[in-house]
Amino acid sequence: MGTHRFSDRKVLVAVALLCCLLWGSSYPAIKSGYAWFGIAADDVPTKLVFAGWRFLGAGLVLLALAVATRKTIWGLGKGSARQLVVLGLTQTALQYVFFYVGLAYTTGVKGSIMNATGTFFSVLLAHWVYHNDRLNHGKLWGCLVGFAGVMVVNLGKGSFDFDFTLLGEGSVVIAAFVLAAASIYGKQVSQRMDSVVMTGWQLAIGGVALLAAGWASGGALHGFTIASTALLAYLALLSSAAFSLWSLLLKHNRVSQVTIFNFTVPIFGAVLSAIFLGEVLLEWKNLLALVLVCCGIWLVTRDAPAVAPTRINK
Repeated sequence: MGTHRFSDRKVLVAVALLCCLLWGSSYPAIKSGYAWFGIAADDVPTKLVFAGWRFLGAGLVLLALAVATRKTIWGLGKGSARQLVVLGLTQTALQYVFFYVGLAYTTGVKGSIMNATGTFFSVLLAHWVYHNDRLNHGKLWGCLVGFAGVMVVNLGKGSFDFDFTLLGEGSVVIAAFVLAAASIYGKQVSQRMDSVVMTGWQLAIGGVALLAAGWASGGALHGFTIASTALLAYLALLSSAAFSLWSLLLKHNRVSQVTIFNFTVPIFGAVLSAIFLGEVLLEWKNLLALVLVCCGIWLVTRDAPAVAPTRINK
């Protein structure tokens, strides 16, 4: 498939849903990984080590693929090394640290809902960066409807109130903003280098940073077996596939038309958790959430065909 095909609407929908399906599968996979590696719920340092190995492995897979397909991974141009370091430290490492610190101080329900604010941030930031990705009524309503779906799918999983703490909900919102801003930055970087190479370096650099942070704070990963190692390898492979495809979508489409699909991640996560972890699925809230998320995606993507981005010069 040529990269120009990633701007076709049908391809956009199919590939974006595939990426979100892969990311959704990480929820039951990570939960199983914590159990198989014996990682306690409040052991954030070891979670960072676990994530570090996952993302470092994902980055190395993509870089190896780039070498095998004769793509250049060194000497990418003036300023490329700095851009890749910034991208790796923000999009992978920094947002992951904030996300897990936040989850340690809030409930899973509120964490999932707050993390969905990243889609809002992406659409809002794109409005200020690109001429052809401005806000309109369809995008606003699409975001609101999609966000409502994320709220619905989390109903009944735990307590829900409006207490707000900086370490808890605040950290999760910061993580969502960091990811949204870094994705916009990554879109700019991808215009000047191969998306697979960019994603490979970004994941590898972020993985090394997470490993360093986890080890420095006392984390250590034990319990390597054939099953747990295979699960960690799967998480690395899904990250390498999803992030590289997502980068291609962002490179060839408007930010708002891609990021709206993030609302499907908790839906896929709920379905796959039901299949692999035995969690309840056939409830009215799950079906209603799916309808709302699909409506939100349609509202955002219906306004115009996908086209290459035009950046605002400043």
